[in-house]
Order: sequence, then C-alpha cells, then structure tokens
Amino acid sequence: MAITASESTMPASAVNDDIMPRMGYTILAVIIGFFSVFGIILNMTVIVVTLKHRQLRQPLNFALVNLAVADLGCAMFGGLPTTVTNAMGYFSLGRVGCVLEGFAVAFFGIAGLCSVAIIAVERCLVVCRPVGSITFQTRHAVAGVVMAWVWSFLWNTPPLFGWGKYELEGVKTSCAPDWYSRNLANVSYIMCYFLLCFALPFSVIVISYTRLLWTLRQVSRLKMSEGGSTARAEAQVACMVVVMVMAFLLTWLPYAAFALSVILDPNLYIDPVIATVPMYLAKSSTVFNPIIYIFMNRQFREHAVPFLLCGRNPWAAEPVSEEETTVSFIGRSSKISPSSSQINEGLAPSN
Repeated sequence: MAITASESTMPASAVNDDIMPRMGYTILAVIIGFFSVFGIILNMTVIVVTLKHRQLRQPLNFALVNLAVADLGCAMFGGLPTTVTNAMGYFSLGRVGCVLEGFAVAFFGIAGLCSVAIIAVERCLVVCRPVGSITFQTRHAVAGVVMAWVWSFLWNTPPLFGWGKYELEGVKTSCAPDWYSRNLANVSYIMCYFLLCFALPFSVIVISYTRLLWTLRQVSRLKMSEGGSTARAEAQVACMVVVMVMAFLLTWLPYAAFALSVILDPNLYIDPVIATVPMYLAKSSTVFNPIIYIFMNRQFREHAVPFLLCGRNPWAAEPVSEEETTVSFIGRSSKISPSSSQINEGLAPSN
C-alpha cells in the first residue's frame, strides 16, 4: 500500500485556523453530525425492516437495500469521523487515517451511486420490457448488487497502490481522491475516475428514466379513452422521476463539477470553504436517498414508519389511488409494459 508522509495531512490546528475561524468548524461539525446521525437512523431502519419482513425481501428491493447499506457505510466511516475532526478544528487521524477515511468514503459513496444507477436500470427493464420476455429474478438483482461493489472497489483501490492518492480536501478535515496534483499518473487516474464513476452512472440514470417515461407516454396514448386518469398516472410517475434525477444532481453534480474544473484548469483557485460545500452535499445523499427511494415506496413505508414512530403510522389504511389503479390497468392492457404488480413495484408509487 503506497502511503507516504505528507505535510498536507499532518494535524496542525494553526494551519486550519488560517482557513476558517474556529466557530466555522464547529458549525460544520454540527451540520455533518446531523446528516450522519440522521442518515444512520434512516438507513438502519431500512435494513432492519427488510430483515424483519419477508415480503420486502424480493428482487426489485435488493438494490434499494444495497443503497441503504452503502449510505450507512458512508455515514459511519465518513460522516462520523468528519464530525470529530471538524469539532477538533483539524484532521487528527494522521496520514494512514486520511487514506483509510478517503478510501472508505469513496468506496461506499461510489457503491451507492452505482446502486442508484442500477435502480434506474431495473425500473426501466421492469416497466419497458415486452410481455413474455425474461422475468426479473433474484439472480438478476444479485448480479446488480455485486456489480456495484466490484465496480466501486475496482476504481477506489488504485490510490492505495500508487495510481492516484487520497489527500485532505476543502477545509482540511476530511480526505478524498487528490483532484489537485498535476502528476501525469494522478491526472490519468482522476480522468478515468470522473468518467467511469460519475459520468457513466449519470448517463445510465438519465437514459433509463427517459426510456421509462417515453414508454409510459406511449402506453397512455393507447388509452386515450381513459383521459384524465391516464394523464394523472403519467404525471405522477414523471414527478417521481424528476425528484429522483434532481436529487442526484443536487447531491453529486456540484462535487463532480468541482472535480472536473480542478482537473481541466490547474491554475483555478477555489476557496477552501467553497470547495467544502460540494463534499457536504454529496455526503447529504445518505439522508436524501432513503427518503426518496425508500420512504416514497409505500411497501417500505408501511413497515418503516411504524418502526420509527413506535407503532404509529399516519399513512395507515390509505386507499389505493386512482392513479395507481390506472397504472395497473395500463400494465394489464399494453403489449409494451409488464404486469400491474411489476409496475407498482418497479415505479414505487408515492401515494
């Protein structure tokens, strides 16, 4: 493992005092601490209720639970240490701690990002596949989960062996891949990392959800006689897709844009405090992901909410909406969409 000494990762509070006042670090500690604790609670809830309820352990939910596992790891091994270092005002874990923390955050973060892309692909396949084609089974779900972890491991281990490296970032209280070094080996790694771990998942997500919306649009045209009901069902699904894509853009695009800007312009100067914002947005995905992908799924919500509220569920016994009935009817009627149960599982309606 290529771990070398570096002044930038030595614990020196005097250096960090020049970057930001002590109160600023305290505020950051409170913010990242809130997101970390809340993220741990939500993602642990998803994992526990899945283990408790057999009906949740179905192939289409594997990627959702895998996302919860990745976000839990990111919150525990990235968020909590960053809370401590911000509270102290400097990075106190040394060079080895920097490498391990940087690897853990990148490993769990990219695995979660890949899980989001896999969720998009699975939903697209379930909704868009022709009737009679291959059924989505456990082996397909497991393959997607394994692929997410293997892909993340493949592209986050090279810095441990000399291709690229992990260094302090932003206000010097957390570590990440080194975006600043102009060393040829490091630049080549960062370019591959950006294209394959940011651009590729984003492209997969956009293409999958675009295909899904186009398919639903085609189906709705076949049911023009249903008029308003079909339009409302399509609008509901479109709204869900927009929320998912916008959440991805909010949490990951600023970080990716920051990294790409630094790579393309070596003379670009970004204030350390400003450079910290994209990193915190990316880590906030550990809270947004379970809310959007899990708690907008009624099947998960019906078990998770009582678990969190000690048995109370404000959404208990809610009626099946007209939009859900319409989507199910579309599934039974169209030759380009699956069965009603698969549509409801694949789209995870929020009503």
